[in-house]
Amino acid sequence: MGRPPTARLVTRYRIEGQTLIIDLRARRRVLSSAPRGGGLGRARYILNHQVRANPIGAPSGGPSLPWGDPARYLGRVAKGLGLRQDYVGLMTAVSLKQVVVLRQERAGIWLEGFFTVGVSNAVRAGEPATVSKPDGARPTPGTINIILLTNARLAASALVEAVQVATESKTAALLAAEVRSWTGRPGATGTGTDAIVVASGEGPALRHCGTHTEMGELIARVVTRGVREGLVRSKRWSRREATRRRGRRYRVCSLR
Repeated sequence: MGRPPTARLVTRYRIEGQTLIIDLRARRRVLSSAPRGGGLGRARYILNHQVRANPIGAPSGGPSLPWGDPARYLGRVAKGLGLRQDYVGLMTAVSLKQVVVLRQERAGIWLEGFFTVGVSNAVRAGEPATVSKPDGARPTPGTINIILLTNARLAASALVEAVQVATESKTAALLAAEVRSWTGRPGATGTGTDAIVVASGEGPALRHCGTHTEMGELIARVVTRGVREGLVRSKRWSRREATRRRGRRYRVCSLR
């Protein structure tokens, strides 16, 4: 079990094996695109489970992959952790050692964010939905998972606006960093497997949280910083992996 260093948080979380477990302490209203428990509902736990990376262009599910259907696989993961219900589940190939955890607060409203960022699967919205897998493509982390938690009691419309502002902020961060689509085209707007979770609280009621609201500003600041810091950690990871692979090839050659 581990816990990455971070600022003082309200939210309880831990890492067990390959799974980040966020405990909301009570069933909260949640809107998400999660493969397990997605949509509008209520949940006590949010899971972000690390899996082996797929080669770029590989299908996201199916019998050729070790986990098969993501929703069923995440159900088995949750069961192994002792969770039977009241959870939503995400998948990532990004190492959980790279998780970014942030918090901002204003006027009694706080927002906490958890980010795992990989962009080898980056795409520009509007590119062909399916493409041929590049020759020799390596399995590499390529998903941006965003989890946002707040004490504010968000109306359904505000939850949707929160997703909208978070998505705009993520894209702005990618454009500012000049991230390219994995096809080589400039201007990546996200990855092909991004997911987001927004969990509401029981505090001040908010009907809206667009970019002209203080809540929208909090979301934008946290997401922009989270994606930016996640990109930095992703680059460090890629450099370490490249060094490790070179060292492995050198050792093999030396033994021959």
